[in-house]
Amino acid sequence: MLVFDNVCKTFPDGTEALKGVSLVVPQGQFCVILGPSGAGKSTLLRMVNGLVQPSAGKVCVDGVPVEPATYARVRPRIGMIHQLFNLVQRSSVANNVLSGALPAVATWRALLYLYPPPFRAKACQMVYEVGLAEEHLRRRVSELSGGQQQRVGIARAFMLDPAVVLADEPVASLDPKTSRDVLALLKNESRERGATVLCSLHQIDLAREFADRIVALRGGEVAFDEPPAELEDAALRSIFGDYATGRLQPARASLRAAGDAA
Repeated sequence: MLVFDNVCKTFPDGTEALKGVSLVVPQGQFCVILGPSGAGKSTLLRMVNGLVQPSAGKVCVDGVPVEPATYARVRPRIGMIHQLFNLVQRSSVANNVLSGALPAVATWRALLYLYPPPFRAKACQMVYEVGLAEEHLRRRVSELSGGQQQRVGIARAFMLDPAVVLADEPVASLDPKTSRDVLALLKNESRERGATVLCSLHQIDLAREFADRIVALRGGEVAFDEPPAELEDAALRSIFGDYATGRLQPARASLRAAGDAA
């Protein structure tokens, strides 16, 4: 279970990114954090693995507060999927996936790529599970498409069977069809393992389709927290104004175009 207890974050320049956010995300839930740029989505996610420390309040993973003294315990239980993949482009798919095991491997082993056999076997298994072939293991990541690279990112995130997966705008750079495939894969992998997913998105239609729960942020505060079926267009416009109008219609147009093409 993931708990945000009245968390606030004010950056040194005075920007208030989060203002007293309280959430409880149960085990196994696919929770989408929705909102425009600057709403506080990335800040909220990065508090879970300690990349951002709250100015007030606390974050707990399965009852353990996320703070410097507990990072060694908490971080191996958290996987991360990034918007721009955050992969080593010149390295192989296998080595990129294996890097997901870094919190559980001695530094000298990782530097020499001497990962223990169980981790190598797990990396091969994960590459297969995300829909890539054995031939991809030795290929450089730079040779893959964007969708394939994000599959590598998902495989890496699940290397240690995390309790929580953080996905920060994981499909922002992908086309609509590939975005759907990637989110479906992420949801399937998390369900099979009972992992909690906290996924930030801009795309309203994708949030409605894949989320178990949608939490909308506006100006660092929770503006909506309900199941997807409760997120009606009128509510979106009252919360987001022009953002909802600008994002909702193009997303639906893309869906219609994809359906026509199919």
